[in-house]
Amino acid sequence: MTAMKSLSICIVGPTAVGKTGVAVEIAKLLNGEVIGLDSRQIYRHLAIGTAQPTEKEQQGVPHHLYGIREPGDPISAGEYAHLVKEKIDEIEARGNLPIICGGSGLYFRALTKGIFNESTTDMHLREKLTKRLAKEGAEVLLAELEKVDPDYAEIVHPNNHKRLIRALEIFEMTGLPPTEHFRQQRENNPDDVQLFVAYLRPEMEWLDKRIVRRTDEIFALGWIDEVKKLLEKGYSKSTHPMDSLGYGEIMNYLDGKFDFDEIVAQINLKSRHYAKKQISWFNKERVNYVLQISTDEDLSKIPGYIEEMYHQTHV
Repeated sequence: MTAMKSLSICIVGPTAVGKTGVAVEIAKLLNGEVIGLDSRQIYRHLAIGTAQPTEKEQQGVPHHLYGIREPGDPISAGEYAHLVKEKIDEIEARGNLPIICGGSGLYFRALTKGIFNESTTDMHLREKLTKRLAKEGAEVLLAELEKVDPDYAEIVHPNNHKRLIRALEIFEMTGLPPTEHFRQQRENNPDDVQLFVAYLRPEMEWLDKRIVRRTDEIFALGWIDEVKKLLEKGYSKSTHPMDSLGYGEIMNYLDGKFDFDEIVAQINLKSRHYAKKQISWFNKERVNYVLQISTDEDLSKIPGYIEEMYHQTHV
């Protein structure tokens, strides 16, 4: 009989729900190490605005795939999944438990279902879509994506031009939407990563308060100075990942287009919209354990619940 591969824990959920704190507490309980699963936290020089775990928040627990890549050096979901798998192997070799933590639905899907094999690129088609984007705007292209792949369109932000163009490129090249390719890849390529997935699903009224509080905390840590330093390094609005939530608003503030209170309100509103998209995405994913959260007390109990359920599942 073939031995079952050890289960890694994966904590998913929307922005500001408290994933990092839960992951750290579980790591302390189960001798774990945390692996990031976030499309923006992987970048250097964006630690504050992307809420990368601080040294204090890490509490001595080893963390991986945070702040390791230069802005302007894009990473695909497939490459990220490969990095996560490498870290899983390294952590298990040390006799520790991998704990994956993040809210990127696409990267989660790449890890659990793979990236489809028909990943070729048509540069002429991409150029055509890029020109359309410049002329017609992202909302027009996103509306097209919603018609052919509403599930995938839910997690594509209009500012994420690269992902939006790639999704339409895939559809026009193959005649199938990205979601269908993911489904086929799942059938043709069995998982080689065994995960115990815990989904932190909050009530929006509670999460709204956390979003506002976290925005205030991030600004207090020096978010505006972080953006200034990025601009001094030569990065601009067109540099990936300077399109991350909040960075464009701060650049507009520095340009004198909005006052501070206005950009704070804009960031909080966009954060709420993003959280709702994440919730909608993970509501459709297959997970082992859904944890409803409506109070801070609920959140504080989650590490113990996950530890108990993990042991029951892993026996």
